[in-house]
Amino acid sequence: MPKNYLYRTALHWSAGEGEGTKSYRSFSRTHRITAKTKRGEDKPAIIATSAFHSLDHYNPDELLLASLSSCHMLWYLHLCSEAGVVVTEYRDEAEIVLALDAKGEGKVERATLRPRVTIAEGDPELARALHKDAHAKCFVANSVNFPVGCEPEIVTA
Repeated sequence: MPKNYLYRTALHWSAGEGEGTKSYRSFSRTHRITAKTKRGEDKPAIIATSAFHSLDHYNPDELLLASLSSCHMLWYLHLCSEAGVVVTEYRDEAEIVLALDAKGEGKVERATLRPRVTIAEGDPELARALHKDAHAKCFVANSVNFPVGCEPEIVTA
């Protein structure tokens, strides 16, 4: 039987003491994203902004890429634990490509995950193959309309 899960976030932006959206250059793009735990407590806030207006905070594209990377890793670790592959470290140097047209409108063209996985026990080839299974199970990758590649590196400890 299918099961649905509901997740909620809250986003808040304010002009503060500024002029708001009086002109394109008059307003800050910085905003706050929050969520609550299952117990109703506040999780740490994420301060986000537009990639084109500040490099000081996360932008939506980075958050999307982080979601892809995190979801893949969580499935991968799950699958490794079931397959007898002991992972002791996992790093991912992922990237996302955003293409803008002449009007400044854009879309994500592709994302690439580059996990570097250190294993202490298990077959390195199985460890590599499990990335394909993790990708197939990743909720986020299954929800986007652009290709998500994976170029894993397996290191034995």
